[in-house]
Amino acid sequence: MKENNFSELLKNIDSKSARIGIIGLGYVGLPLAMELCNAGFFVDGYDVSEKKVGILSLGNSDVDDVPADDVRKNIDKGTFLPSTDSKILADDDVVIVCVPTPLSHFKEPDMSFIESAVERIAENAHGGMLVLLESTTYPGTTAELVAPKIADTGLKIGEDVFIAFSPERVDPGNPQYHTGNTPKVVGGITSKCTQLASALYLTFLDKVIPVSSAAAAEMVKLLENTFRSVNIALVNEMAMICERLGLNIWEIIGAASTKPFGFMPFYPGPGVGGHCIPIDPHYLEWKLKSLNFYAHFIELAGEVNYRMPSYVIEGIVKHLNDNGKHLKGSSALVLGVAYKPNISDVRESPALEVMRLLVDWGADVIYNDPYIPVLRWNDDEIQSAELSDELLHSVDIVVLTTNHKDYDYQWIYDNTELIYDTRNAFAGIDDKNGKIARLGAVNK
Repeated sequence: MKENNFSELLKNIDSKSARIGIIGLGYVGLPLAMELCNAGFFVDGYDVSEKKVGILSLGNSDVDDVPADDVRKNIDKGTFLPSTDSKILADDDVVIVCVPTPLSHFKEPDMSFIESAVERIAENAHGGMLVLLESTTYPGTTAELVAPKIADTGLKIGEDVFIAFSPERVDPGNPQYHTGNTPKVVGGITSKCTQLASALYLTFLDKVIPVSSAAAAEMVKLLENTFRSVNIALVNEMAMICERLGLNIWEIIGAASTKPFGFMPFYPGPGVGGHCIPIDPHYLEWKLKSLNFYAHFIELAGEVNYRMPSYVIEGIVKHLNDNGKHLKGSSALVLGVAYKPNISDVRESPALEVMRLLVDWGADVIYNDPYIPVLRWNDDEIQSAELSDELLHSVDIVVLTTNHKDYDYQWIYDNTELIYDTRNAFAGIDDKNGKIARLGAVNK
């Protein structure tokens, strides 16, 4: 019977007759749900948000990378059923957890969303079920937190129920790589767990990379994003160094990028945003501290990146001062509040901290973002200001924090008195009048 749990589930996955449940229908869960539906599976989507489930049930999408047409097609076909009722998981052969993993106020892992998801799974667990965790977390979570709660139901891991970790690799707004063509790393509690998880992902992916354990797969994700955090911190510090040396960091990066080996370009900015880079290294730091190991290098990188909004404010103050103005009492238009270009995601966006600091310094702050018409900020909702000649002429300074493709940078330059550019978005403009100050470059 126990061998049948494995073989029957493998057969059902290969034939795509296995029913899939996804917990969490956000930036990770919804694209994954659509890929599985399009591959031929029936997918139950469970989310605690009635608003989100309502949007999806009507065939609409609230995730940038998922067209509403995809949702509507699968809703109409009956292959995608979003619900706020966790009882739907009882009929699923595979359950995939794609919930948030934020930090607490003390920068410690907040595991409450994973814990809640696992409780819902345990309530509906049955023999022949595969449980997959995709939420980014510290090494050991799957084996130490998820597996014991499932085992408490009386099901034996690796024989009755199968558990594995496969880190999400979603990059919102990436035009080349998405859920359907990005290789997946998979590590199970047992070899059979790994085999079943690999089989599932191979139904819609060309490449799956099995690793030795769930903890190894968890560590892969943390290495990927810590690598990015450290290199962004390095180039942010290089930007500060270049300013002091009278050099232009953007020119330096461009020239260094011509080396065909041993160099990968990273770019400075007002900080780091999104759910991964500002958060994931702290998961690793926290885990290591429990083992009496202090991750000096990782923590230092976090400190550099965390300081960038304040450094941007210093640059704005200097640019205004050089032109006979003070930040206090000035009007500032912040362009782009998403954490990266061409998306509507503001999670951990450094632009929000720049805005807060501008207000603290006494500036009158408004924002524009074509992807975010309304911004929840400081326990209030503010609207994106409509760009116009009149608006641009009326502000003392424009602060470019996110370089959306939608902006007409020449037009903005022509109608603006002063600009502080944190992304080198105005690089192609001949700044004869000295309007522009750039992060990482001396204004000449």
